[in-house]
Amino acid sequence: MTGQDNLDRLFQVMADPHRRGFVERLCRGPASVKELASPAAVQLPAVLKHLKVLEEGGIVVSKKTGRTRTYRMRREALVILADWVDQRQRELNAAFDRLAELMLEIPEGKDH
Repeated sequence: MTGQDNLDRLFQVMADPHRRGFVERLCRGPASVKELASPAAVQLPAVLKHLKVLEEGGIVVSKKTGRTRTYRMRREALVILADWVDQRQRELNAAFDRLAELMLEIPEGKDH
């Protein structure tokens, strides 16, 4: 899978508002399925499907202890997205820097 494929997959995984909510919650620390489902306005089977998508997408990992499955963020999960956003920010800043330099070259008009 190419870097572009990974990026596309991550954007698809993060496109759903419920999954983004789970990610936001898991950034504060591990949580059980029940803890994640509680504030979500979706049924438990839907929560489990969303968590499966997040896990298959490499965003979260789970561990089952007894009857409780706990999810946590993968530390490196959002690095690809962060790198992509950082690169776009650098490109945008460079474009604005070039614009500022060009504007300095334009002589100011005189009021007559």
